[in-house]
Amino acid sequence: MRITIPSFKHFNVLNKIGDLTKRYSNLPDSYIKRATEQVYWRTPRDHRYLNRTVQRLRFRFTTNRPWTSQFYQQNLPGTHRKPVFVEPIEEWSYFKGDRVEVLVGRDKGKQGIVTQVIQERNWVIVEGMNCHHRRVGQDKDFPGILIKSEAPLLVTNQIALVDPSDLQSTPFEWRYTEEGEKVRVSSRTGRIIPLPKSMEETVDYKSKKAYVEREKDTPAAVASAVTFEPKIMTFEMEIMKEMGITEDRIPGKTFWY
Repeated sequence: MRITIPSFKHFNVLNKIGDLTKRYSNLPDSYIKRATEQVYWRTPRDHRYLNRTVQRLRFRFTTNRPWTSQFYQQNLPGTHRKPVFVEPIEEWSYFKGDRVEVLVGRDKGKQGIVTQVIQERNWVIVEGMNCHHRRVGQDKDFPGILIKSEAPLLVTNQIALVDPSDLQSTPFEWRYTEEGEKVRVSSRTGRIIPLPKSMEETVDYKSKKAYVEREKDTPAAVASAVTFEPKIMTFEMEIMKEMGITEDRIPGKTFWY
C-alpha cells in the first residue's frame, strides 16, 4: 500500500479565528480582537510619524478559546514556540452535534457525537472518544486525582461523517436542492445528511428561536439600529444646531507680528 504525504507547501500557519468559534462565543469581533492582540509598540498618532505597529501576528491555537486567560498564558509575550502547520480547508463540513466515526487509535470503528469544534486547528472533540488521563494536584503526601478528558481529532483523516439512514460512515459532498438550499449529501447512498440543531447553540442560548428577551436585555431592534451618524461639525456646533442657536457674534480681528 502506497501512502502519499502532502508537502509543506500545501499547509499554512493559520492565524485566523474560525467563524464557528466566533459564533459559539457570541462575542463582538471588536472584543475578540482586543482580547487576543499583543501590541508591543505603536507610533504616536501624529502627522509627523508613519503609522507603524509592532505586534504579534502568529499564535499557537489550542483547545482553550482565544479570549481566555489560559490562551494568553500559552501565548505569553516574548515566547516563540514551534509553528504548527494546518491544512487549509476550503469549506468546513463538521459541526457540533454531528455523529462521526473514529478512524484511528484505540477507539477505531466507534461512533460518537461532536461536542466541540476547534476550527483553527481542524480539530473536533468527540464525546467519550480518544480519551486520555492526566494527574492533577499531586503532592508528596497526596497521590493526586486522575481526570479523564477527550483529546481532539483531525477532521481531515481521523474521523468520518456517519450517514443517519444506515449509521455507516460515508464520504459526502455539498449540493444544492431544487429550492436552492445547500445540503450535505452522502456519496454512498445519495441521502441528505441534515445539519444538527445543536450547531446553533452558543454560550447564551440553545437556539435563537428559543431565546426569550428578559426585562434588562437590550431589544434586538434597538441593538441593531444606527444611533450615531457622523457629521462634519464639532460637538458644540451639533448642539447649537439641535437647539436652534445661531451664532451672530463677529469675531475680533487678530494680528500677527
